[in-house]
Amino acid sequence: MHFQLEMVTRETVVIRLFGELDHHAVEQIRAKISTAIFQGAVSTIIWNLEGLSFMDSSGVGLVLGRMRELEAVAGRTILLNPSPTMRKVFQFSGLGQWMMDATEEEAIDRVRGIVNG
Repeated sequence: MHFQLEMVTRETVVIRLFGELDHHAVEQIRAKISTAIFQGAVSTIIWNLEGLSFMDSSGVGLVLGRMRELEAVAGRTILLNPSPTMRKVFQFSGLGQWMMDATEEEAIDRVRGIVNG
């Protein structure tokens, strides 16, 4: 498992996940993202799941936990391009409304539209 974290704007971060996301990898990602949120820098997370082949329940917990942290800053979350299996997991977890099939650029434009009116 590896990941890339890119600050697209001062408020928006794109997290690209590759391989298999399990409880071992979750800890690394959680630490980096939570720090950025608590410092007040991040208000939108776009999770690019296109390169993710597997995710266990700790991955869902990772997303839900960051969503709760973002609530304090009226933050936004987009789950970008989940696989069909992950799509089902997100639907059952109540996260279906945050899924989007698009390019990163389209997701960023959508966020800018949400943030800027």
